[in-house]
Amino acid sequence: MNIEHFIAKRIAFSGSKSFTRVIVRIAIAAIAISMTVMILTTAIISGFKKEITDKIFGFWGHIHITDSNVNRNFEVTPIPTDESFYDTIRTLKRVSYQKEPSSIDQLLHRESPIVSTFSGIKGVYPFIILPGLLNTKEDFHGVLLKGVDTQYNWDKLNSFIVDGHPISYHQDSTSDELLISKNIAEKLHLKTNDKVVLNFIRDQDQIKKRFTICGIYNTGLEEYDRRFGIVDLKKLQDILGWASHEAQGMEVILDDVRDLDVYSDYIYYEVVPANYYVESIRAKFPSIFEWLKLQDINEKIILQLMVLVAIINMITVLLILILERTQMIGILKSLGMHNGSIRKIFLWHAAYIIFFGLLVGNLIGVGLAWLQKQFKFIKLDEANYYLDTAPIDIHFSTLITINIATLLITVLFLTIPTLIITRITPVKALRFE
Repeated sequence: MNIEHFIAKRIAFSGSKSFTRVIVRIAIAAIAISMTVMILTTAIISGFKKEITDKIFGFWGHIHITDSNVNRNFEVTPIPTDESFYDTIRTLKRVSYQKEPSSIDQLLHRESPIVSTFSGIKGVYPFIILPGLLNTKEDFHGVLLKGVDTQYNWDKLNSFIVDGHPISYHQDSTSDELLISKNIAEKLHLKTNDKVVLNFIRDQDQIKKRFTICGIYNTGLEEYDRRFGIVDLKKLQDILGWASHEAQGMEVILDDVRDLDVYSDYIYYEVVPANYYVESIRAKFPSIFEWLKLQDINEKIILQLMVLVAIINMITVLLILILERTQMIGILKSLGMHNGSIRKIFLWHAAYIIFFGLLVGNLIGVGLAWLQKQFKFIKLDEANYYLDTAPIDIHFSTLITINIATLLITVLFLTIPTLIITRITPVKALRFE
């Protein structure tokens, strides 16, 4: 039998002085609050990053394949959409690659292991982005039109549509339907089924095309919502005078976004010819993703502060517990128990307090997170945060890690105040009241 654990269990669940009971309950409450804050912080920040990245990738896909001159001029350069290597990309399931060497690998001068991607390619779709001027009877607005074809994966875009329906494609003709953002619709006082005129410039000539608004979308990403509309790819091919097998680029959609950098490099170096350029959306729009990375710093600061609060709180409580049990310490020392064993008793006692605090904190934190996910009662300003409610994304592994790390770190720091036990002598302890 572990005598230290046995004694700690007895004194933890036995009656104590009323003052000590209050202090212990305050300690449990403080740890519970710290754990609640940590759970909600990780859940909201994880949910925030997931929702924003899902919106960006849902609108743009994951990887763009374009002409290699795309970054050196402002003209829309066509590439063929019927190249055989696109079929190679579509059939990619998993790719093996050498993982970047870790600091340990570099220190030991050993090669990093060969690993595989999590999944494969979901689809490859042509697109064209063309600037135009949207005209109504009263006003006008500059837009960028994204043309997509009948095979395009509308799963994500459908979730953004707040009124109307996606573009209806026709097998033998070009669709005149236009999907615009809520931002543009409000500025120009447009609604579903309204007729609008779009002006384009081709070879220094003005081209006018009439469209019918089929739907209104809202991603919450103002940078896109105030500029982009979506039309039939064939409409833009007609305006540009391109053939049906030509597009500005090919949009690659992955099964798992964790493979983004690997597939971006693999397609560029191993699949496409030298006259093609491959760019991940993360590299194409770095500002948003860098901004999302900053949220990790906020998360780390909050977690560290909450653990620090728990440590300071438990150090105070442990000193009070030692003070209350000074006579017991003297008796145990007079019976021959070593300082290390007595310190373990109080560390076990503190561990019980921390455990109950963590338990209560988990119940409150997970409960509040579940309520927010179901009822969305915490609202946000969509113009500033890109979301209208606080998102929640809880990972079981993260939850376990936070609990174990908090318990271990707090108990580890509690070994310092228990050193006071070594200075307590049996004679003074037995005379202590």
